[in-house]
Amino acid sequence: MRKIVYLSILFASMVSSCAGGKNVSSDPAGPRAGGKGYIIGFYNLENLFDTYHDQGKNDYEFLPDGANKWTDAKYEKKQHNMATVIKAMAQDNQQWHTILGVSEIENRHVLEDLVSQPEIAAANYQIVHYDGPDNRGVDVALLYDPKNFKYKSSESIPFTFDSDIDFSMSKEEKESFRTRDILMVRGSIAGEEFAFFVAHLPSRRGDKSSALRERGAEIMWKRAMELEREVPGIKIVVMGDMNDNPTDPSMAKYLRGRERIEDVKDQDFFNPFLSMLKNGYGSEAYQGSWNIFDIIMVNKALTAGKGLKIQKIVKDRYYGRVFQKDFMTQQTGQYKGTPFRTFSGGNFINGYSDHYPTYIYLK
Repeated sequence: MRKIVYLSILFASMVSSCAGGKNVSSDPAGPRAGGKGYIIGFYNLENLFDTYHDQGKNDYEFLPDGANKWTDAKYEKKQHNMATVIKAMAQDNQQWHTILGVSEIENRHVLEDLVSQPEIAAANYQIVHYDGPDNRGVDVALLYDPKNFKYKSSESIPFTFDSDIDFSMSKEEKESFRTRDILMVRGSIAGEEFAFFVAHLPSRRGDKSSALRERGAEIMWKRAMELEREVPGIKIVVMGDMNDNPTDPSMAKYLRGRERIEDVKDQDFFNPFLSMLKNGYGSEAYQGSWNIFDIIMVNKALTAGKGLKIQKIVKDRYYGRVFQKDFMTQQTGQYKGTPFRTFSGGNFINGYSDHYPTYIYLK
């Protein structure tokens, strides 16, 4: 696998806002007052493919002669749309994300094109990315602002079956299984040690998929605990499209995500999106139901003690935000009120993503 730690993008001005799922248009914009803080976010970019074939990958539907007729013109529109959302978040918050994890990206090339888009190029975002084993070729990656985050190291963590979890899979099924690696990036913010995990856990297909997501969560939790032992006091953020809600076993049991800060103990994580899900917020809609699959969690070191900590940012009540704007939302038809996606019924509709981005605020 090739590691890529590269360069490019992000910033802008000032706008308004809402919060996803429940379409709470009265939710205030993001953090603005009270001094220096840091935005940490995640965004599923929904099939950000270029128009070229990657050897060994099943990316044929995203070729000019493929099922999606994926031309340069469509690719350029998709890049512009992704950059528009990132810029809108920066405008709301009056600052660029310090960290933005992303998923469903094909390769380094699409990230370099993204960070050089005119809407966000001024931010000079750097890229951390590894080519992974997923059959379709989609990976996760991390963009960071080098002014605020000092990069130290990274690793690509493969999915393994070394677990007591019952997968109900044959040896052959396990050997042929391919999914995204988990990205872990270490560095510092304001002189404090940080580790960021970015994941895109296996999709909800088939009766075995929940065990696979539980294993993905277990892999992250075990590596995070190793880091806490290696670097006492390290601050850890886990983010990604988990393909599970905060209430599902992968997040609540295997990643030990807790709803309330006061309930977070050593080896636990605080999940700010658990209470938001219970109150009707969502980042993704399926068959009329809202989910928050786009989850960000923090370890105990980011909830108490000295230094940077997670802050409330929505209605002075919630510690997370689902970012939604009208332009990112389907305005008519059967799917009115849900994320405005790139394709619908096999047709290119020039939308943004089938997920809303999420973020937290550290100060």
